[in-house]
Amino acid sequence: MQIIASAVVVALLPLSKLIVNKLIRPNGVGAQRSEARTLQVRHIIVVILNVTFLFALAIIWGVEPQNMLLGLSSIVAVLGVALFAQWSVLSNITAGIVMFFTAPFRIGDRIRILDKDVPLNATIENIQTFYTHLRTDEGELIVLPNNLFLQKIVSVKKEG
Repeated sequence: MQIIASAVVVALLPLSKLIVNKLIRPNGVGAQRSEARTLQVRHIIVVILNVTFLFALAIIWGVEPQNMLLGLSSIVAVLGVALFAQWSVLSNITAGIVMFFTAPFRIGDRIRILDKDVPLNATIENIQTFYTHLRTDEGELIVLPNNLFLQKIVSVKKEG
C-alpha cells in the first residue's frame, strides 16, 4: 500500500509543477511582468511544492507528523539563531509574491510614494524577490525591501 501511495505522490509532483507553470506564466506574461520575475516566483512555489511532497512521502512511510514538526521547528530555531533576520527574509519573499500577483504597477511605471516624512517620486526599475529598485528624478537608486514597499501608499502616475 505504501508503494502505491508513494507512486501516486511521485506521479503527482510533475503534474502539479506543470499546473503551477500554466497558472503563473500567463499571469506574468498577461500582466507584462519580466521573464526573470516570473521565473523567481515559479521557483519559490516549486520549492514549496517539493517540500510539501516530501512531507507527504514521509507521512506515507510512517513518520509521525509530530516528529516532523519537532524536526522542522528545530531546524527553524537553528536558522533563526544563526540568521536572526530569517522572518524578515520570509516576509520579503511573501511580499514579492503578493506584489507579483496583485500589484497595480510594473517595471517602468512612474510612482509617487505618499509618505509624510519622505515623499518620493520615482520610476520602478526592478522588482526582485526581496527588494524593489526605484530610480528618483534626481537619478538616485533607492532599494526598498518588498515588505516595506507593500506598507506604503503608492500612487501610480499614468502617462498621457
